Amino acid sequence: MNGPEGAAPRAAFIDDAVVSELRALPPSCGPVRLIAVDGHAGSGKSTFATRLAAALDGAPVLRLDDIATHEELFDWTERLDAQVIVPLSRGATARYAPYDWTLRHFTAPRSLPPAPHVIVEGVGAGRRALRPYLARLFWMERDAAGSWERGRRRDGPAQAAFWDGWTAAETRHFAADPSRPFADALVHEGREGYVVRVGRPMNAGPNQPITHRDQMPPPH
Repeated sequence: MNGPEGAAPRAAFIDDAVVSELRALPPSCGPVRLIAVDGHAGSGKSTFATRLAAALDGAPVLRLDDIATHEELFDWTERLDAQVIVPLSRGATARYAPYDWTLRHFTAPRSLPPAPHVIVEGVGAGRRALRPYLARLFWMERDAAGSWERGRRRDGPAQAAFWDGWTAAETRHFAADPSRPFADALVHEGREGYVVRVGRPMNAGPNQPITHRDQMPPPH
C-alpha cells in the first residue's frame, strides 16, 4: 500500500517548531517517543513519515504495511504488541518479520532500535490499543474518497480488486475505532511542505495525549 518515496526527503518540508516540540516530549513507550502518522490509504502518510524521520535525525520508521497481511488487514494488534511495543517499552531492540504482499508470507526479521523517536505510520496507527503508548498522533487531513482515488491511480488497475476490498475494510475499521478525533495535530499537504494544525490535549496523562472531537475542524 505504500507508494514510492520520490526524491530524498528534506527536513525543511516540516516546520521547525513542530520538530522542536517533538524533541521536547517525554518518552511514551519505555525510553522511546513513539509518534504515529495515521490517515486514509493514499493520504500521504508514508512520505510525511519519511520526511518527519529525516527531520528527527533519521528516526526509525515502522510501516504498518509490514505488519498487516492479506488475511489480517487490521487484526494485527497482538502481533505488533508482542514484536514491537513490548520490547521497546523495556528499552530493548524490537524484531518484527515484514510481510511480503507479493509472495504472501512473512520474510526475514528486521530490527527496530529503541531510538529517542520511533515513527509508526499506516492506517490504524492511532488505533485505541496503541494510543496509550504514543507521544504524538498525527492525522493526514485528506478525505477518504480523495485519498483512495490517489491510491488507486498510484497502484494502477491491476490492484483494483484489492482496493475494493481494502476500502470496505478501512471503512469498517474507522467506524469502530476512529483515530482522527484523538489526533494531536492535523497535517495538510501543500506544494511547498506541510501545514500542521495542532490541537490541545486535555484530560490526558503524559503517555496518553488526546484531542477532543470538538476541538478539531470537521473533515473536508
